[in-house]
Amino acid sequence: MRTLEHKIPPPIVAVIIGAAMWAVSRVTPPLSLDGRLRVALAVAFAGFGFCVAAMGMLAFRRARTTINPVKVEEASSVVTSGIYSRTRNPMYVGLTCLLLAWTVFLASPVALAGPIVFVLFTTRFQIVPEERVLTLKFGGEYTDYQARVRRWL
Repeated sequence: MRTLEHKIPPPIVAVIIGAAMWAVSRVTPPLSLDGRLRVALAVAFAGFGFCVAAMGMLAFRRARTTINPVKVEEASSVVTSGIYSRTRNPMYVGLTCLLLAWTVFLASPVALAGPIVFVLFTTRFQIVPEERVLTLKFGGEYTDYQARVRRWL
């Protein structure tokens, strides 16, 4: 299964899963939720996800290291400050929150499988391989960071 490692960027995975969630929501019964509450919750999840992902991207830009998830070997440093002191993968956390927002907006309990699939796929085919590369490249600096900060939240 290594053939899928670092092949599909997580934002593309999220878009594909989001489209599948929409399709599933069209053929399954929705939850009965007040429209205003549903939209407010979706906006809250999306806002949180966008902020977390943006903080991750800004931290990478400040450190002048790559944000390209398919070229991890080009990383020039281990970023451990800011949002990276809370989660090792804020951009993936942000995408997960956006998918959760989409789930709420769709009001489809079956669509909740989307964020779960995203987390499982991203962990197996993106994060674990990233960790392998970063451990080889940065050694103890990265393994110490792994010991201090959670992978997701």
